[in-house]
Amino acid sequence: MSANVETEVRGGGEFSLLVKRLVRSKAALLGFFLVSLLVLVAIFAPFLAPYDPIEQHFVQQLLPPSWEHPLGTDEFGRDILSRILYGARIALFVGLLADGIGLVLGVILGLVSGYYGGVVDSLIMRLIDILLAFPYLLLAMLIVAILGPGLTNAMIAIGIVYIPPYARLVRGSVLSIKETEYVSAAQAAGAGDFRILLRHVLVNSLAPIIVQATLTIGWAIVETAGLGFLGLGAQPPTAEWGAMLSGGRDYMLEAPWIATFPGLAIVVTVIGFNLMGDGLRDVLDPKLKER
Repeated sequence: MSANVETEVRGGGEFSLLVKRLVRSKAALLGFFLVSLLVLVAIFAPFLAPYDPIEQHFVQQLLPPSWEHPLGTDEFGRDILSRILYGARIALFVGLLADGIGLVLGVILGLVSGYYGGVVDSLIMRLIDILLAFPYLLLAMLIVAILGPGLTNAMIAIGIVYIPPYARLVRGSVLSIKETEYVSAAQAAGAGDFRILLRHVLVNSLAPIIVQATLTIGWAIVETAGLGFLGLGAQPPTAEWGAMLSGGRDYMLEAPWIATFPGLAIVVTVIGFNLMGDGLRDVLDPKLKER
């Protein structure tokens, strides 16, 4: 058997093993189901929503759940179900983009810091320590206060907030990987730093990065909803779950459904991403691999 064929067989067997271990995890399957449901709802929201999410009908204000409005209406007569369905689009987009900002910048800083060490490592880690000195939501509020309220600035703020976890995670992986024999062999063969970082260091750090990215998406959605609740995120009449919670807080006794259903949507979404992240962690953890 040639080396290429043997590598393909080994890779296929490894992938099959990972799939089997993932399928055996009921929690991971539930997480994948919830996340897949969120994605489908976000894609097909225009077809699933029975009403326009921002159209106001003042004669239908604060209607309780019924056949006509399954989740009721808000203080402007807007259908809650339609707004939640469209809010799934914003939640998924915000989670992916904010997480992507933190991922890209954090991975770059972690790679550079761990690989080069010395003064570069000290400077980058002191910057990370400064960011970690602030509570996540407080730091995000500070950044949004500087940039101005709005969904785009909220995503940028959340992305900056999540740079430190990625940077520290990648730095820790790089510190151990750069001492391995295959990295030393690549250096001896004359490979450049950029090639080594991409083809040897980063590739072998992907497992924890993937798990961290999955878990962070859910929390990015929560943080963005928090900014929306405080009026620093999406602005009216955007159908965003945090803003919907904020609008319903004045009607908790009179019309509790206005805030209850968006809150449940956030909870279910975060649970889905957390379960999926935990499942991926169990599957990708080398210590748990079957021998």
